[in-house]
Amino acid sequence: MLAALHHDVPGTMSIDHTTVRRIARLARLAVDEAQLPHLAEELQRVLHLAGQLGAANIEGIAPLAHPHDQVLPWRDDAVTEGDRADEFLKLAPEANGGLYLVPKVIE
Repeated sequence: MLAALHHDVPGTMSIDHTTVRRIARLARLAVDEAQLPHLAEELQRVLHLAGQLGAANIEGIAPLAHPHDQVLPWRDDAVTEGDRADEFLKLAPEANGGLYLVPKVIE
Protein backbone atom coordinates (compact mmCIF):
# COMPACT_ATOMS: atom_id res chain seq x y z
CA MET A 1 0.00 0.00 0.00
CA LEU A 2 2.80 2.41 0.81
CA ALA A 3 4.23 1.89 -2.68
CA ALA A 4 1.04 3.36 -4.09
CA LEU A 5 1.45 6.52 -2.00
CA HIS A 6 3.84 9.03 -3.50
CA HIS A 7 4.81 12.51 -2.48
CA ASP A 8 3.94 15.35 -4.85
CA VAL A 9 4.74 18.10 -2.38
CA PRO A 10 6.64 17.49 0.87
CA GLY A 11 4.14 16.58 3.57
CA THR A 12 1.34 15.60 1.18
CA MET A 13 0.53 12.25 -0.40
CA SER A 14 -1.58 11.34 -3.37
CA ILE A 15 -3.63 8.18 -3.60
CA ASP A 16 -4.04 6.19 -6.79
CA HIS A 17 -6.92 3.92 -7.81
CA THR A 18 -5.00 0.79 -6.80
CA THR A 19 -4.76 2.11 -3.25
CA VAL A 20 -8.48 2.95 -3.18
CA ARG A 21 -9.30 -0.59 -4.32
CA ARG A 22 -7.03 -2.07 -1.64
CA ILE A 23 -8.51 0.09 1.11
CA ALA A 24 -12.02 -0.86 -0.04
CA ARG A 25 -11.08 -4.56 -0.01
CA LEU A 26 -9.59 -4.28 3.48
CA ALA A 27 -12.75 -2.49 4.65
CA ARG A 28 -14.85 -5.13 2.87
CA LEU A 29 -16.62 -2.50 0.79
CA ALA A 30 -17.81 -2.95 -2.77
CA VAL A 31 -16.60 -0.01 -4.85
CA ASP A 32 -17.76 0.69 -8.37
CA GLU A 33 -14.96 1.60 -10.80
CA ALA A 34 -16.78 4.86 -11.57
CA GLN A 35 -16.46 5.86 -7.89
CA LEU A 36 -12.66 5.44 -7.78
CA PRO A 37 -11.74 9.01 -8.81
CA HIS A 38 -14.15 10.55 -6.29
CA LEU A 39 -13.02 8.24 -3.48
CA ALA A 40 -9.36 8.89 -4.25
CA GLU A 41 -10.04 12.63 -4.04
CA GLU A 42 -11.91 12.25 -0.72
CA LEU A 43 -9.15 10.11 0.77
CA GLN A 44 -6.62 12.66 -0.46
CA ARG A 45 -8.54 15.38 1.40
CA VAL A 46 -8.49 13.29 4.59
CA LEU A 47 -4.74 12.81 4.31
CA HIS A 48 -4.27 16.52 3.65
CA LEU A 49 -6.28 17.35 6.79
CA ALA A 50 -4.25 14.83 8.80
CA GLY A 51 -1.09 16.49 7.49
CA GLN A 52 -2.35 19.91 8.55
CA LEU A 53 -3.18 18.60 12.03
CA GLY A 54 0.22 16.96 12.27
CA ALA A 55 1.93 20.22 11.34
CA ALA A 56 0.15 22.24 14.03
CA ASN A 57 2.41 23.77 16.66
CA ILE A 58 1.45 22.16 19.96
CA GLU A 59 4.57 23.17 21.87
CA GLY A 60 3.71 23.81 25.50
CA ILE A 61 0.11 22.58 25.21
CA ALA A 62 -0.79 19.90 27.73
CA PRO A 63 -2.89 16.98 26.48
CA LEU A 64 -6.55 17.09 27.50
CA ALA A 65 -9.10 14.36 27.95
CA HIS A 66 -11.86 16.94 27.53
CA PRO A 67 -11.69 20.56 26.39
CA HIS A 68 -13.62 21.77 29.42
CA ASP A 69 -12.67 21.28 33.03
CA GLN A 70 -16.14 20.47 34.21
CA VAL A 71 -17.17 18.85 37.42
CA LEU A 72 -20.66 17.47 37.45
CA PRO A 73 -22.61 18.31 40.58
CA TRP A 74 -23.80 15.37 42.62
CA ARG A 75 -27.10 15.47 44.36
CA ASP A 76 -27.91 13.64 47.57
CA ASP A 77 -29.11 10.11 46.98
CA ALA A 78 -32.40 10.59 48.75
CA VAL A 79 -35.92 9.38 48.04
CA THR A 80 -38.01 12.28 46.76
CA GLU A 81 -41.09 10.35 45.66
CA GLY A 82 -43.21 8.14 47.85
CA ASP A 83 -44.28 4.62 46.96
CA ARG A 84 -47.15 5.02 44.50
CA ALA A 85 -47.16 1.49 43.03
CA ASP A 86 -50.75 0.80 44.10
CA GLU A 87 -51.97 4.03 42.44
CA PHE A 88 -50.27 3.13 39.18
CA LEU A 89 -51.55 -0.47 39.27
CA LYS A 90 -55.11 0.88 39.51
CA LEU A 91 -54.56 2.62 36.16
CA ALA A 92 -53.65 -0.63 34.38
CA PRO A 93 -56.36 -2.45 32.41
CA GLU A 94 -55.41 -5.67 34.23
CA ALA A 95 -53.20 -6.35 37.25
CA ASN A 96 -52.71 -9.30 39.56
CA GLY A 97 -50.48 -9.69 42.62
CA GLY A 98 -48.81 -6.32 42.13
CA LEU A 99 -47.93 -7.06 38.50
CA TYR A 100 -49.26 -5.63 35.25
CA LEU A 101 -50.96 -8.20 33.04
CA VAL A 102 -50.41 -7.70 29.31
CA PRO A 103 -51.67 -9.64 26.31
CA LYS A 104 -49.40 -12.31 24.88
CA VAL A 105 -47.78 -10.97 21.70
CA ILE A 106 -45.38 -13.81 20.81
CA GLU A 107 -46.68 -17.27 20.10
